[in-house]
Parts: sequence; structure tokens; C-alpha cells
Amino acid sequence: MITSSFPTWQQSFSNPSEYCRLSLRKWPEKTGIVAIPYSMMNFGQLANGRRSTMTMKYIITIIALSIVYILIPFTASAHVKWFSTETPIKAPLEEIVSPLFITLTLIISVTLGVLPKLSTKLQHFNLVKTADKRLTSLRPYSPILLRLGVAFALMIQLLSGSILAPEIPVRQMTMWIAILTISLLLMPNKMATQLGAIGLFMLFVFEIQFFGFFHMLEYSYYLAIVLALLIQKTRYHHFGIPILYLGTGFSLCWAALEKLVFPELSINIIESFNIPTFGIEPSILVVLGAFIEFVLGYLLLIGIFNRLLALSITLLFFMTTTVFGITEIIGHSIIHIILIIFIIEGKGFYPTPIEIHRGLRHQTVFIVFNFLLINLALLLLYYRFA
Repeated sequence: MITSSFPTWQQSFSNPSEYCRLSLRKWPEKTGIVAIPYSMMNFGQLANGRRSTMTMKYIITIIALSIVYILIPFTASAHVKWFSTETPIKAPLEEIVSPLFITLTLIISVTLGVLPKLSTKLQHFNLVKTADKRLTSLRPYSPILLRLGVAFALMIQLLSGSILAPEIPVRQMTMWIAILTISLLLMPNKMATQLGAIGLFMLFVFEIQFFGFFHMLEYSYYLAIVLALLIQKTRYHHFGIPILYLGTGFSLCWAALEKLVFPELSINIIESFNIPTFGIEPSILVVLGAFIEFVLGYLLLIGIFNRLLALSITLLFFMTTTVFGITEIIGHSIIHIILIIFIIEGKGFYPTPIEIHRGLRHQTVFIVFNFLLINLALLLLYYRFA
């Protein structure tokens, strides 16, 4: 019995469009009459697809680097305590909540409302899907990266004569605690990791008595690291990534408020390091930088654009080393470790705060309302205890 690769005539009546499609596909293979043009057409489509993918990669790379370069002057005064020698002077509240502050708050609120829709569209790009798939395959290495990364960051800090942050000097007690903590974290053992986390917590608590709890809140990501290390290799280990997001996001928001409450510190840094202002007044530049840093921290808190956001912050911090040098590397080394983990993990195992709300309308209301609430609440809290 002779079989044909063509669709049967019965198929033409049941589904005419499918019959035509199959006939056109089988005809070149059966007859060879238009096999060459057909194969050339497929090759051309494939080449165009690859060319468009490569073009998209170049466009995304150029846009990302351009944005990062433009943002350097606005965020170069991050962690002003590391570089400014001026005495902090709290600005009056009426100067902080200025027309510029209110205008930026409203503009950013409207802009943030578009992000849920943009995030949904972005997930449909093949480039994003491929990157997510490859990065997700690296998730098993995140706990190891966190443990060894913290040990490496503490080593760099000790060698520079500081601990936890560049403005915190090493003392005899903290030196031995740090050495013990590093040794424990280098051991691939659950108990050793938990003891190392306790050692890191002791360092944090020890410095509170010298600098105060308010000062150390800017480094609350250390508390998040402690919790993430404590629950490694336990049934609660999936909570580690959300905890790191909360701690890091809050730290960025808290550091941003310092620029608003103590603007003279940031202005002093801009003038001392000759940071380009592009014709913008330093006082305005400080407010813009504070809002940019606060928005970055807020987006980490609510869990949107996780990988893209972590990559952008990492590139931004790397670029600011051209201004501040080795001090910037020492101070942000631990944050770079966390951001690399965010790039690998994405949103993590559990739904992010914004994903708890179903539907674009609910997500838009959530992201706008909470930005206004968190911005004003943290500002008043910071101003009250500053």
C-alpha cells in the first residue's frame, strides 16, 4: 500500500486552513520543485531572527549603560558618612518637604503605576526568558555564594582597618570576633555557618553601643544576612531571599533619607570630589539623588524587576568607584554579594509583595499607595530620631 505524506482529502473538508498549511509544507519535501527557495526562506527567517536578537541585546546594553552613566552624579553621594567630614546639621522640615519634594513624589508615583504593566510585557521577550532560565539553574549555588561572599567581604574590611562599614574602625575585640566569624563561614558545615551568623550578629550589636541603633539602621542588611545564614539547610531556607530583599531595600531607603535630612553632607561631597552636576544646583541634585536611591530600595521591597534592578544597582555601584575609589569597593563589597544573589535568584521561591495582589489594577494601586505611605512614614520617623 502506498502512503502519501500529503494530507488526505477528508482533512480538507474538516479543517481547510490546516489542509492548506500542511500541503504547502509537504509539497517542497515531496516534489523538490521549490525546495531550494523554501529552504532559503527558512534560512532567511532564521538569520533575521538571530540578527534581531543580537540587535536587541546591543540596544538593551547601550541603554542600560547610558542610564547608569547618567545616574552617577545623582547617586555618587551614597553613604555620605564615608566621605564627608562636615558636622551633620538637620535641615528644617519645611525645607525638606519643599515644592520640589512634593512634585517629585507625585511624578514618581504616577511613573511607578506603569511598572506592573511594563513588567508583564517584559516577560514575553525571548531574551528575558532565556536569561531567567539560565540564571535560575544557578540557584543551588546561592547559599554557598552568600556564606563565602560574607567571609570574603569581612576579610577585605579587616585588611582596610574597618569592620561592617568604612567609618567603623576595627577594635581588638571586634578583630577577634571577625576572624572567628570568617573562619566559621569558610567551613562547609551547617553548625559552623550558624555560629558564623551569630558572630556577625555580635559584631553588629557590639558597634551599636558606640554608634547607636539609629546609625546602624543604615546597615540593616547585616541583620538580614544573619537571618539568611541561620536558616540555611533548614526547612525555612526559602525565606532567606525575601529576608535579604527586605533588609537591603530598607537600607537603601534609609540611606536615601539621610540626604534629605542632612543635605549639607551630600553638598560637601559634591564640591570636594568635583562631581559633575550638568548645570543643576547641588541642592537640587541631592534631592534627585535621594529620590533615585529611595525608589531603588522601594522596588527591592515590593519585589518588581528583581533581576534587572539588582543588575542596575550593581553596575551603578561599580561605576561610582571611578569617583570614590577603594573606599567605595570596601563599603559596597557585601552589597555586591547580595545583589549577585538577587540576579541569580530573581524573585525567589515565595510570591513577592506585589505578586500577592492579582490583576494590574490592584498592583498599580498597591505600588502607588505604598510608595506615598512608606516615603512619608520613613521620612517623619528618620527626622524625629535623627
